[in-house]
Parts: sequence; C-alpha cells; structure tokens
Amino acid sequence: MLRHQPRTESAGRLAGSSKLLRAMNESATLAHLLDRGTLTRGDLRELTGLSKPTTSDVLRRLTDAGLAIVVGHTRGGPGPNAEIYAANPAAAYAVAVSVKETTDLARPEFTAALVDLAGTVHARVHDRVDLVKADPLAAIEEIVGRLTALAGLDRTGVSHVHLGVPGSYDADGGVIRHIDIAGFDRAGLVAQLGERLGASVAVENDVNLAAIAERGRGVAAGLRTPDRGDRTGGDPASSFALLWFGEGLGLAIDLGGSLLRGARGGAGEIGYVPVGLPGQGPRDMQELVGGPAVVELAAAHGLTATGAADAVAAAVDTGTAEAEKFLDELACRMGQCVGAVAGVLDPPLIVLAGEVAQAGGEELARRVRAAISSTIPLDITIAVTGIADDAVLLGAVDAGLRTVRDSLINALRANVPAG
Repeated sequence: MLRHQPRTESAGRLAGSSKLLRAMNESATLAHLLDRGTLTRGDLRELTGLSKPTTSDVLRRLTDAGLAIVVGHTRGGPGPNAEIYAANPAAAYAVAVSVKETTDLARPEFTAALVDLAGTVHARVHDRVDLVKADPLAAIEEIVGRLTALAGLDRTGVSHVHLGVPGSYDADGGVIRHIDIAGFDRAGLVAQLGERLGASVAVENDVNLAAIAERGRGVAAGLRTPDRGDRTGGDPASSFALLWFGEGLGLAIDLGGSLLRGARGGAGEIGYVPVGLPGQGPRDMQELVGGPAVVELAAAHGLTATGAADAVAAAVDTGTAEAEKFLDELACRMGQCVGAVAGVLDPPLIVLAGEVAQAGGEELARRVRAAISSTIPLDITIAVTGIADDAVLLGAVDAGLRTVRDSLINALRANVPAG
C-alpha cells in the first residue's frame, strides 16, 4: 500500500518563492515611491504590472512597516477619491558633512546637514573645528549630535553619514589619502566613526561630490542621465568634467553618470600633475593655480586679499588695468588645466567650479575661453558651475540619500529566508 508522503521540500520551495516574490514586489513599489514622490494605487499598478489586490497588499505591508504613508486623496474624478501614497520621510535620516581646508590645517571648516528620506533639511550647522583639542572622530560625533538635537531627533535615528573630504578614500586600505587636514589620514578612522555613530559611513572626494550636485542641480542637469538600473555609464554624450579651483585644485570625471575614482580613489588629483621642468617655475598644477599661487599672483599686480576667491572677486569688481592683467594671467593658468583635461578626456562639457571660479563667474570663464582658443585645437564647451550653495554639501546630501534609499530597497529584497 502506497502512503502519501508530505512534500516538505517542495512546500519549502513554494514558500520561499512566495516570500521572494513578495519581497520583489515590495522593493519595486518602494523604489517607485522614492523615485516619483507621490503615486496612487492605480499609478503603481501601471508601473509595476501588479494586480489590484496585490498592489493593495503590498501597500498595506509597506505602510505597516513604516516605509509608506498616505499623504492625500485625488479629487474631481468619477468614483471614490483615490489615496495618494509616498515614501515615509521619517523612515530614515542621513547626515551630510562637508569638510574644507583653511589656511590653518588644524582648524578646518565643517558644514553639515540632517535630511530625511524625502530630502528635506531638518537642521544645518557650520563651524570651524579645532582638531588640536578634538580629534576628527569626536568632532564629527559632536556635529551629528548637534544636528539631531536641533531637529528634535534621537541620534539613533541617523542611519547613514556621508562625508566629503579634500582627499580620496581608499576603501580597500580603509584610509583617507591625499589629505592635509590633521588626523583625517589615520588608518581605521572611517570604521571607528561608524562604530561610534552606529550608522553606515561613506567617504567621498569633495570634488566628486560637487560633480554629483552639478549633475543633479547645476549646469550638467541637462545631460542625459542613465536609467536607474543602468549603472555602467560611459556614454560620451552625457559625460562631463568638473575642474575645482579653490584653495586646492581638483578634478571630477563623470562618465555618463558614473564617477571615475581610480584604483585607490585617487583619480582627479590633478594638483599633483607636474608642469614645466624641475627648478623652473611651479612644480605642479597646485603651485600654478592653487589658492596660495592665486594670492601671490594678485599681490604681484598690486591686489591684496586674504584668500584666492577674495582676490578674484576684488579684481572683477574694481576693473582697473592691473586687475584686468591679473585676471588675464590667471585665466591663462587655468587654461592650462582645462587644456590638459580636454586633451585627455575630450568631454562635451567642462564645468569651472570652486570658490575661485564662482568668484570670477562668467567674466573669468570668458577669459579662460579666450586663453585656450588660440592654443588648443579642440572644440571645448566651458561653463561656470550652476551651484550657488555649498556644492560639496549638496553632493553629499544627494549621495547620502541615494545610499539610504538603496539600503531600504535592498533590505526588503534580502529579507527572504533561504529556501
């Protein structure tokens, strides 16, 4: 007599498949809410292809989990008003931190903002921190604590911190390289910061973050951006380079929406590129057009200023003969940097950013175009940054939000027990 055996293995596979499908539906729905802002059930059915009962079930689970909320109802159409859904802004918070060098490398400037999942800024602080009295760990921890206090949140509500630094992060070595700010080059700093804050921590070069802000909010926003699932980049028509002229010199290379970071995060450290011959003039591009070089050049033309940006702004405002000569010579130096980038990358757009470029504006950009037009046989489109605020901070906000949102989506996808 044959006995019926329980099909435990098959049942387990069916259960696993059901959970996997449910997780995929939830993650896809949340992704649409994060990308589109607000959607009705009908909108979501059209975007996901799910049935009406399945869409309702997915939204119920996301709402119960605190990941989605009802934000309103449609009006004026036939039938009952439909509920409008959005991702819950309070589901996660991120902190963005911009660290800037000053003439005193032991006292950098920190600008930080706390944002919710919708990108709303709940608190922002700006301070100059004495790293002789407080190491970077304590300084950043204090800033995160101050932000959460201002926003009326518990610090445990911050799930991610995105740090922009004037250096490069070697993820394999766990160390920030090419940075002169005291204490930031200590091995293990980033991991220790994550442990202290109980949050994930990402570090990015400041100029790369400025490029992220430029693509999302500035003059590069009109370039085609790859679809969400297309992370390969490489489309020449949608690429651009951003040259940062400030106290330091930097380069960000955006290849169709993907940043070129290099083997150890050092791509774009253009300040180290040698110029001329040993013993003849500046050794590298930083000495050619970095902050101290700009101040020295201004002084040679009778202009005194405490910083490079101030010197350029004063020259643009005064318009004297010496100021004109200073701007022309500075534009020639900047043109050498632009020409080097154009000759290697040939991007459709080069953006001039940083404090010096912002201070000079279109007046300085016009002189840069004139300086390179007769010496470089390339068709180069040059534009001044479209970001008026702290571009590094805005880029850290954008990158931090993407990290948090992807983490929430991936957590839904991963929340499936093994078959």
